[in-house]
Amino acid sequence: MLSITELPAFTDNYIWAIHDTQQAWVVDPGQAEPVQRWLASGGLKLRGILLTHHHGDHIGGVAALRTQFPGIEIIGPLAGRQAGTMPWLTQAVKDRDAVQLAPWGVTLQVLATPGHTLDHICYFAVGTADGTGIDSPALFCGDTLFAAGCGRLFEGSPEQMWTSLSVLAELPSATRMFCAHEYTVANLRFATHVEPANTRTAERLAACIALRAQGRCTLPSTIETELETNPFLRAGSAAEFARRRALKDVFRA
Repeated sequence: MLSITELPAFTDNYIWAIHDTQQAWVVDPGQAEPVQRWLASGGLKLRGILLTHHHGDHIGGVAALRTQFPGIEIIGPLAGRQAGTMPWLTQAVKDRDAVQLAPWGVTLQVLATPGHTLDHICYFAVGTADGTGIDSPALFCGDTLFAAGCGRLFEGSPEQMWTSLSVLAELPSATRMFCAHEYTVANLRFATHVEPANTRTAERLAACIALRAQGRCTLPSTIETELETNPFLRAGSAAEFARRRALKDVFRA
């Protein structure tokens, strides 16, 4: 059975490692050093990299990792290669493509999720119950969907992001959601401001404050939890989503 481990980077990024006891893939390595340190501590070999979009805090460590591990697979959005931001991809993918994680034969489905950037994609694993691969549904969603939040609209429109979030909201409710930032407490403070009567959100905020006080990660979340507490998934329309996103951009707890 594969494990998924968070590797903190910068001040609030997470690089996700999918691994067994010998080999690993990493998602969005904005820095190489946390990956290199973690691999060395466990005696693991890097087999590949998954990228969700072109921002520097997601791809900044690729060059050093390519140098250290020549021949690794690097999978990312076709739009990134076309735009020239990811010329070194070994596999460029688009919506509904399937990618394989060697050597395990694990299949991930690519979901196009423009909004935060135009090239943004997510990776979804159905999960298996046979003791191999990833044991339950998992989503690696970069900066599209956050715990109780979503990414800023740097390139896409509110309509694009609402459509992208709607795609993710339709995934199985038990899907574990691995996003790329530790923004949960701040996002939940905004969520309680937008929906003050939502007791589930208030309860989640208290629990996440306690986790952070212990220095612990608040992730992964689940699609079910996000449907209950994420004000952007709960907006109901693109127009209301746009209103809430504009409010969040200037919100101060």
